[in-house]
Amino acid sequence: MYIHELNDWPHFRWDEQALATRLAAVRHRQGRLIGRMEALGFRFREEAVLQTLTEDVLKSSEIEGEVLDKDQVRSSIARRLGLDVGALTPADRNVEGVVEMMLDATQGYDRPLTIDRLSGWHAALFPTGRSGMNKITVGAWRDDSAGPMQVVSGPIGRERVHFEAPRAGRLDGEIRAFLVWFEGNTQMDPVIKAALAHLWFVTIHPFDDGNGRIARAIADMALARSEGSAQRFYSMSAQIRIERSAYYDTLEIIQKGDLDVTQWLTWFLDCLERAFDRADETLSLVLTKAGFWDRHAHVMLNDRQRLVINRLMDGFEGKLTTSKWAALAKCSADTALRDIEDLRKRGILTKDSGGGRSTSYSLVLA
Repeated sequence: MYIHELNDWPHFRWDEQALATRLAAVRHRQGRLIGRMEALGFRFREEAVLQTLTEDVLKSSEIEGEVLDKDQVRSSIARRLGLDVGALTPADRNVEGVVEMMLDATQGYDRPLTIDRLSGWHAALFPTGRSGMNKITVGAWRDDSAGPMQVVSGPIGRERVHFEAPRAGRLDGEIRAFLVWFEGNTQMDPVIKAALAHLWFVTIHPFDDGNGRIARAIADMALARSEGSAQRFYSMSAQIRIERSAYYDTLEIIQKGDLDVTQWLTWFLDCLERAFDRADETLSLVLTKAGFWDRHAHVMLNDRQRLVINRLMDGFEGKLTTSKWAALAKCSADTALRDIEDLRKRGILTKDSGGGRSTSYSLVLA
């Protein structure tokens, strides 16, 4: 039996004493992080929020096996938030839909979560009415025409079934009960509520697809409510992506348990604390980037050079070569080489040591 088949579903229980120290530590770190970010200048906070939301959208999709274009995601978020990040990359409708859902959840955290809003999120995730090559029901609950809804992970052909969701006939009542609880006045700690909301929604699994992404958006909404702020400085989705195996393992254990969710809450709180660690890295990156541009404020650079330098500081993968510069800046190899040599003379780029077929370069940050 799964937990949604038990007589006392959905009356979760947990060991508050076992979680007390861990919860206090998480709440303390949450407050410290928000305080540190609020102490930054407006420009730095904007950059930190943009970095965080971009990673959140990318990694939440990656958990489901969908790889989005980072430049498109970043541009879509920047445009919707009115942030000045220079030239914007056009985004396709799939990217726009994921960004729309995530921003609606976090920027509109204080608005009620409703069936209509959930349906809108689902429609935004699947603008073509298809998941991959498969036609799905969009903006409405799934049915059981293809059999029970199974929650799986792993590559096609080697999927692992973690649990089966409630039958379709129960969905309307299940979601209404969930929403009444989510919007109800409760004395429950809001971080615990975020963890339970994620678990509860993903257990119901009301849509044909996209349930994991929507569950994580709901958790982000609850976490934003716990802070009373739409500004996001850490990404649970990015951390869950790193810990995907443990995420699914813990879900499976809980689904086959007895409604004692202490293990799920423990994992969620620990994962959240590790997300704070990654937020510290984001803050360090933002400050490094700001310091770099402050030091080089007097240097005249062309748009191509500014574009590639920013890409290098935003987490460029691999080595920078002339050909990669040309691809990023959409220019010829000769123009790329002139741009690079100009930056080398100014001490902004340095040639990497070692040989090889292609000369590579690194940014001088100190």
